[in-house]
Amino acid sequence: MQIRSDFDSGNIQVLDASDPGRVRLAIRKDFASDHFQWFHFLAEGLTPGQTHRFTLENAPQSSYKNAWTGYRAVASYDGADWFRVPTTYDEGGLHFELLAERTSVRFAYFEPYSRARHAQLLVKALALPNVELLACGSSLQGRELPLLHVRGTAAAPRKVWLIAQQHPGEHMAEWYMEGLIERLGQDDDELRALLAQADLYLVPNMNPDGAFLGNLRTNAAGQDLNRAWQAPSAERSPEVLFVQQQMAAIGVDCFLDIHGDEEIPHVFTAGCEGNPGFTARLEALEQEFRQRLMAIGEFQVAHGYPRDQPGQANLALACNWVGQTYDCLAYTVEMPFKDHDDSPQPRTGWNGARSKRLARDVLTVLAAMAGKLR
Repeated sequence: MQIRSDFDSGNIQVLDASDPGRVRLAIRKDFASDHFQWFHFLAEGLTPGQTHRFTLENAPQSSYKNAWTGYRAVASYDGADWFRVPTTYDEGGLHFELLAERTSVRFAYFEPYSRARHAQLLVKALALPNVELLACGSSLQGRELPLLHVRGTAAAPRKVWLIAQQHPGEHMAEWYMEGLIERLGQDDDELRALLAQADLYLVPNMNPDGAFLGNLRTNAAGQDLNRAWQAPSAERSPEVLFVQQQMAAIGVDCFLDIHGDEEIPHVFTAGCEGNPGFTARLEALEQEFRQRLMAIGEFQVAHGYPRDQPGQANLALACNWVGQTYDCLAYTVEMPFKDHDDSPQPRTGWNGARSKRLARDVLTVLAAMAGKLR
């Protein structure tokens, strides 16, 4: 058997692949960082009809070791149809197995969103009549960071921002952006109502270097971008610096930062209740957003992060910094690496298709709320 990860978002170290019944592997650390959890590799030379077993031996030392409990790895024979495989976790590592149907298969932490698909998504978006490339930043390694402007019809539109995949291993975030852009190509009453009141500003992938390198958490400098919003720099976090400069020029009336959570098997949001400038107006907007989204899709409010105490928010996080700076509704939207336990789908768990559906539901909520954002 041959194990490879020399491709977009690939990450694995081979310890011993001589026994197909016990392939010993390890997850490589993020580039310039000690974080690690994301994996993605190709196994070739499988024997159809034989069960192959794999162990990630350093999983107990990973960034979020508690996340492995209840988790199942994903696999794909063709890179398009991803399914969950039997997985267990103990002090010896993360163990998963596959009764092979073909001679090669991919395994990953979550359904990857490739750079090639990212390029196709931009082509699809820019083919829409009301979408333009407003500006383009650059990552540390020189990858483009496009900012898309979706023009509405209002004379003085609300400015609604959505950014995704600050943490590069959270590939569900760009699947979400694909779902959003696909809905922008439709002509429905809700979308028209939204664009009659708001313009949208979209950054489909905030961390293209980290995603390509197979990182979990950081960019090419080892910087967690979602801890850089108070003091971004051209040397360590130019991605954040670019977006902040664009926000300063344009303004912000609503901000959504799209993420994935390793541990919690639910869809949820984290808000700005700990910000010094949090007000009753913002609390009402947060509550309405949650209630509307819960009524139409895979979202809930019983499970999530502990709420910040008043004045105790970490303003280095994008959601908190933007909410505080622009006195606006600002949310972190979290999707699971596992499944949404309120509506489990055993074959796929949470996946790209469900991420896309959530984005379409969020546009419905924004259409209903756009007029109240200011």
